[in-house]
Amino acid sequence: MADTTLARIFWDRVEKSAARPAQQFKRRGVWETLTWREVGAAVREVAAGLVALGRRPGEAVGILSSSRAEWVQADFAVFSAGCVTIPVYPTYPPDLIQYIVNDAGVKTLIVEDPVQLAKVLEADTGMPGLDQIVVIQGYEGKEPSPRIFTWEALRRLGRDRAEALKTELAGRVAGTKPDDVATIVYTSGTTGPPKGVVQTHGNHVSALESAAQTTSIAEGDVHLLFLPLAHSFARLESFIGVHRGLCTAFAENIDKLRENLPETRPHFICSVPRVFEKVYAGAMARAEGGSPVKRKIFNWAVGVGKEVSRLKQAKLPVPAALAVKYKIAEKLVFSKMQAALGGRLRFAVSGGAPLSREIAEFFHAAGILILEGYGLTETCPVLTNNREDSFKFGSVGRPMPGVEIKLAPDGEILGRGGNIAKGYFKKPEATKEVFLPDGWFATGDIGRLDSDGFLFITDRKKDLIVTAGGMNIAPQNIENLLKGDPFISQVMVHGDRRPYPVALITLNPEELAKFAREQGIMASDPTVLAKHPKVVERVQRTVDAKNSELQSYAKVKKFTILPEDFTVENGALTPTLKVKRKVISELHHAALDALYQ
Repeated sequence: MADTTLARIFWDRVEKSAARPAQQFKRRGVWETLTWREVGAAVREVAAGLVALGRRPGEAVGILSSSRAEWVQADFAVFSAGCVTIPVYPTYPPDLIQYIVNDAGVKTLIVEDPVQLAKVLEADTGMPGLDQIVVIQGYEGKEPSPRIFTWEALRRLGRDRAEALKTELAGRVAGTKPDDVATIVYTSGTTGPPKGVVQTHGNHVSALESAAQTTSIAEGDVHLLFLPLAHSFARLESFIGVHRGLCTAFAENIDKLRENLPETRPHFICSVPRVFEKVYAGAMARAEGGSPVKRKIFNWAVGVGKEVSRLKQAKLPVPAALAVKYKIAEKLVFSKMQAALGGRLRFAVSGGAPLSREIAEFFHAAGILILEGYGLTETCPVLTNNREDSFKFGSVGRPMPGVEIKLAPDGEILGRGGNIAKGYFKKPEATKEVFLPDGWFATGDIGRLDSDGFLFITDRKKDLIVTAGGMNIAPQNIENLLKGDPFISQVMVHGDRRPYPVALITLNPEELAKFAREQGIMASDPTVLAKHPKVVERVQRTVDAKNSELQSYAKVKKFTILPEDFTVENGALTPTLKVKRKVISELHHAALDALYQ
């Protein structure tokens, strides 16, 4: 297996599982299913089409689209043509698209729809090396263009040239080596322009072999993919789907998850913490808004669930009387949550950012196991993970098979294994900074290892706050504590070289509106509500409660409530929903300075 490539894994899967379901997606309100044979036909046509357009082995093909079936088809078509995939986030503006296209030398760019096409055309004069643009859906050019093709036109070109290119395509699949570059993934980054991470076929095969040893998923299982495929986490999920012969269901979009989960009934899902935070906040809000009786039942059920959870974590038997109580709790409360997630979810995987221990324990109490893992784009992307039979909430698990973890003298996490990328594209100095001798990669994260080999992330090395008094503070830990309150949406803790930590806080719009009604507040303007004494007092109660769990030097002394949430659209979050600290600090520097006056 180690000598194989992503393209060969795909074609082996098509041969082995030809008639089994491979992809599901919703079109015009109806779920459609493609078999592996049908997906293979699409990939073969697109690959032949790319070759017919003049793409040579090693050349770059970009994909600018939200996650959908055609994204994965295009990805494996690029691999089959011996080319290199360049994923581009659909949220990127024209100037950033232009930067990536030029930096990677993209020759053909596959875009989702006319919206993405318009952005590309806006930057087109600055992309002299771009030969063709392929539009997946919705494009109806008034005049034929020698550079713009529809997805169907590309497939038709591939069908027309299929016989003539049969030997050529087979040769490209067979000729691709594990050390060949499969994809260059541009990190979304919290500061500066993105860097291209050079990932080989061998890197990803190594990651897939490790994943196969640590999960119970099996051929025919369904997973619902909704994270952006431009990110390595979702990409690995799609590769696992091919490797293990799963059926990949594609969510319509993130806002449709509530509908799509019970429709597709996945066996597992992969997500970032923000999705779990929202589900948790919703459950807590509904409990708070219910009658006294319903609230009492909910709290009782959660208490029972947590007792069972603690025993399971310790691998101790559940007493018969407690088991009976849990069955009642499940029937009255937890079954509804489980049904909302499809009813057959065995586990969920969380990555991309730290998951609050409180939230992980709540879901486990409800019979839903969230397995937190850890990695980076540079590690393709997993270094450690929790497993179904071996997990610790608050940790990111133990090293994946074939991966070594050690801590540098300053606590920085170092990783080594076959999944470590080659380096940064055309950036030798940046590569030398973190891709160290003897194969070690410096993650930039600070952590600790317990006696059982479980890794705990304490903070980002560059995000550590060192107060004016010399105390080290991990802001993410404080932020996760505060976000455990459903009233709070986002938090950014600030305080480097300052006398004490402060926080910028945004609120959950639904909970804020509900609170305003309950308190008889007539205003609806977020700017007015953010300053209302009753709203401030409500947030202060949470800050005070969470401060009680912190060391004196880490307590949030002051805070400001912002009227607008942190979003990808306003530049405060990365596409994977990580806080851009530098951007937020610069944007709200006046508010932060005022907290120290």
